[in-house]
Amino acid sequence: MANVSANMAGTVLQVLVQAGDQVSAGQDIVVLESMKMEVPVQAETDGTVEEVKVSIGDFVNEGDSLVVLK
Repeated sequence: MANVSANMAGTVLQVLVQAGDQVSAGQDIVVLESMKMEVPVQAETDGTVEEVKVSIGDFVNEGDSLVVLK
């Protein structure tokens, strides 16, 4: 399993995947908003979304788990 983590602190603006979705390395899966900038978080590997751990509006810190891939 691969854990996709936040690369900076911010608010979850968009969740672009749901459990069961196939993703490719480099695909945007979550968009964070920090200091009025939209920052996409990308999958680091190909896989299937096993769990989405955040919802729109959640505040996350750098390193927090966003999505689990298998």
